[in-house]
Amino acid sequence: MVQCPKCAVQIDVDEDEVEEGEILNCPECEAELEVVQIHPVHINVISDDDDDDDDDDEDEDEDEDDEEDVKEDALEDEEEEPE
Repeated sequence: MVQCPKCAVQIDVDEDEVEEGEILNCPECEAELEVVQIHPVHINVISDDDDDDDDDDEDEDEDEDDEEDVKEDALEDEEEEPE
């Protein structure tokens, strides 16, 4: 038995049936838990913050792409206009 780090419910985990790195779900709070050690079994909550960071990185990449498109459009406009 291990205790969910998020909601403290007891979870029945057999150390002979899990592997390090395995992902479990808490039956009570549905948190994703990673087995970080066996003998004895130790679990950690997989942070939701990591997912948010990935989304932020994607947003930044999109912003950079938008800026590049604006610069390219400006250069094209300059080339088309006679001086």
